[in-house]
Parts: sequence; C-alpha cells; structure tokens
Amino acid sequence: MSERAAPYYCPYCGDEDLEPHEGDGTRGEGYAWACGSCARVFRVKFVGLRAASLADARHGTPNEENG
Repeated sequence: MSERAAPYYCPYCGDEDLEPHEGDGTRGEGYAWACGSCARVFRVKFVGLRAASLADARHGTPNEENG
C-alpha cells in the first residue's frame, strides 16, 4: 500500500471532488482530505484486518453470522 491512498468519495456527502488537505501532517493519524462540495476535511486511516475474517478465508468456512 502506498503512503497516501486516495479515497474515492467523501464519506459525508458522497461527492468525488476531493483533494489532499495540507494541514498538520501528523504521521500515523491518516492523511487529511478536503471535499470541494461540502467543504469538510476528514481523515481515512487503515486500522487492520479482523482475525476472524482471516481464519474464515483460510479454512473456506462461512462465519456463523452469514450462515
């Protein structure tokens, strides 16, 4: 994964008019993106993978919630 992965749309209004927001630049917090439509600035941060999802995929078994 690249250092800065771009979101495809604004999580608030759904518009695709996004650009990087050069703000505080705090590393590890995710990069800020500015929406040109609703004027919000937001961050998207990858947290990790769920362990249950990996185990289900490895064993080829459906998880109990989905049958």
